[in-house]
Amino acid sequence: VMENKSSVSEFFLRGILASPEQQQSLFGIFLCMYLVTLTGNLLIILAIGSDLHLHTPMYFFLANLSFVDMGLTSSTVTKMLVNIQTWHHTISYTGCLTQMYFFLMFGDLDSFFLAAMAYDRYVAICRPLYYSTVMSPQVCALMLVLCWVLTNIVALTHTFLMARLSFCVTGEIAHFFCDITPVLKLSCSDTHINEMMVFVLGGTVLIVPFLCIVTSYIHIVPAILRVRTRGGADKAFSTCSSHLCVVCVFYGTLFSAYLCPPSIASEEKDIAAAAMYTIVTPMLNPFIYSLRNKDMKGALKRLFSHRSIVSS
Repeated sequence: VMENKSSVSEFFLRGILASPEQQQSLFGIFLCMYLVTLTGNLLIILAIGSDLHLHTPMYFFLANLSFVDMGLTSSTVTKMLVNIQTWHHTISYTGCLTQMYFFLMFGDLDSFFLAAMAYDRYVAICRPLYYSTVMSPQVCALMLVLCWVLTNIVALTHTFLMARLSFCVTGEIAHFFCDITPVLKLSCSDTHINEMMVFVLGGTVLIVPFLCIVTSYIHIVPAILRVRTRGGADKAFSTCSSHLCVVCVFYGTLFSAYLCPPSIASEEKDIAAAAMYTIVTPMLNPFIYSLRNKDMKGALKRLFSHRSIVSS
């Protein structure tokens, strides 16, 4: 078995099918999107870190979400950019498993942090008297550690299960990165355990945080509608609407990629959906929060004004 595993030292990443001229255009587009993603999310982290008004649980998790978004995009896009530029569309066996681990970890963290932010909004709006106790710094730190531990366990489980499989021939991965399902199709071993774990763990990691978010908003929306003061309702709606936009974009693309019926699923649609949640969504998140959230707008203005004063 070990000989079979070691006989394959690399895989061929198909990537996004396009002509040579289109490949160079794609390189330029994805490089720009990647740089915008890094810049936007880094600005969010700096704005939150430098503004004492934003040292709250909501923005603590938002800063962590921005860091995770940078990691999610970097784990998939950087290899694709290198492959397009070098015309060398291969990835080593070890590199493939490493990429899979980081993609799964950051992708799952995205889901967990969105759920943590929804719970924070629920407590702040529906249980305001208990907020300082329920969302204390110690509780937030515990939630953060729990998110990282759980997602690492899930990612390591999938990665180790993949490492025990045999790959008898160098195959073509029908994707632009090492996602679980396309890699499983290349194995010449029995993949039933892997497929079962993808269904059980993958479904749990997606559905449980999503249900937490839905449940939170079932309570949040009526509570906002009951707020009598215009300012209080506007502030609550400002933070919730930006979070809800991010949730809709993230889970919309994720469900279309992984829960799509086989009758309408295709490799092209899977790649398009994966590009949405690994590239487009992390790029859009900073814009959604900075445009729809008054607190973030103010923090970014103060960040830029402080930088201009320092430079002058």
